[in-house]
Amino acid sequence: MKRLILPLVLLSGVAVGQTKLRPEIDKKASALESKVIEWRRDIHQNPELGNAETRTAKKIADHLRSLGIEVQEGVAVTGVVGVLKGGKPGPTVALRADMDALPVTERVDLPFKSTVTTTYNGQETGVMHACGHDTHVAILMGVAEVLAGMQKDLQGTVKFLFQPAEEGIYQEGVTTWGAKQMVEEGVMKDVDAVFGLHIGSQMEVGKVGYRSGPAMAGVDNLEITVHGTQAHGASPWSGTDPIVTSAQIVNGLQTIISRNVNITAAPAIVTVGAIHGGIRHNIIPEKVEMIGTIRTFGDEQQALVHKRITEIATHIAESAGAKADVNIEKLYPATVNDPALTELMGPSILAAAGEGNVINNPLITGAEDFSFFQREKPGLFISLGGMKKGGDPTKTPSHHTPDFYIDEGGFVLGMRVMSYFVVDYMGMKK
Repeated sequence: MKRLILPLVLLSGVAVGQTKLRPEIDKKASALESKVIEWRRDIHQNPELGNAETRTAKKIADHLRSLGIEVQEGVAVTGVVGVLKGGKPGPTVALRADMDALPVTERVDLPFKSTVTTTYNGQETGVMHACGHDTHVAILMGVAEVLAGMQKDLQGTVKFLFQPAEEGIYQEGVTTWGAKQMVEEGVMKDVDAVFGLHIGSQMEVGKVGYRSGPAMAGVDNLEITVHGTQAHGASPWSGTDPIVTSAQIVNGLQTIISRNVNITAAPAIVTVGAIHGGIRHNIIPEKVEMIGTIRTFGDEQQALVHKRITEIATHIAESAGAKADVNIEKLYPATVNDPALTELMGPSILAAAGEGNVINNPLITGAEDFSFFQREKPGLFISLGGMKKGGDPTKTPSHHTPDFYIDEGGFVLGMRVMSYFVVDYMGMKK
């Protein structure tokens, strides 16, 4: 995923509390760097798919318990929740890391390269942390150790959410995600604010990126089935051709973005990813099936796009004498950074990363189930650089690919910014 680097938009914020703890955080995070790298490499070499992260979950739970943190296991199938109660009363701050890997065969030649294989959707495949969730887990384990070491000074409670299945579970007609299930099991009920980060393979180490308001797209699955009347290919007038009708529908769907969506406010995407119809060169088939993806940046925009898809597909089909069935499955809502919380924590990000190292992220059309947490309580989701210094983002392998690679030089910054979020928020909200 290519990332546009924009000038930083500085956000005004109130005075940051508990800044006296920052030097201690910096010292502890730096001391933990080699440990966090070791954890990350172990998790990378032993990846697990969604809702199967049993080894990873045990590693996390054992570590949290060793720090004296209260632990709950088996949350949302394989998730782990840790609760660290500070020495002083105050708000509850949640920090999230996702744990699952992807069905991708790793090509990167590393000493800790994954050689794990599995059967996924009936196909033999490798398993790889091709989205960097191994780094998220290791960094949050480090943050837990940093904050546990200053427990008496914390003005509130920290809730560590180690979440399974961010990439989704698609089986037996059921689609779900770890964040959604964690919310349904009540993990956000006592939380005042939630923070998360995502490593970026095409953002330089030492950089942090974020934006206020909509940040990442909501995503929905699209299915359209066009029903016609089968006929001989030599006499198309004797039937109703669903292939020609489908071609017109695909073209019509593109006018949603060019003519219906206010793209000066936020972009949207309607992509048809596959079309299946027919079995022989001289037979007009009875039906054509299309599948695709929809990306939007808010509930109002989502409703507009869904409405227009249904209208265009059904009416074009009707005009051809065919029939179109439209099914849209809502997946993740848009990831929206709470504007007030984002403004409040802007100085914390700047303090952790330093001048010249904070990026105003563009809108990202990828999706994140962190959005389910943000639907419950104010949340802020940031990007952390994982590309080697001086690297070219246009030539660096993107996420979800066999060549995905993360430079480990940014882990200390990740620990610092997440820890700053906790102590600064507590200091301002006590």
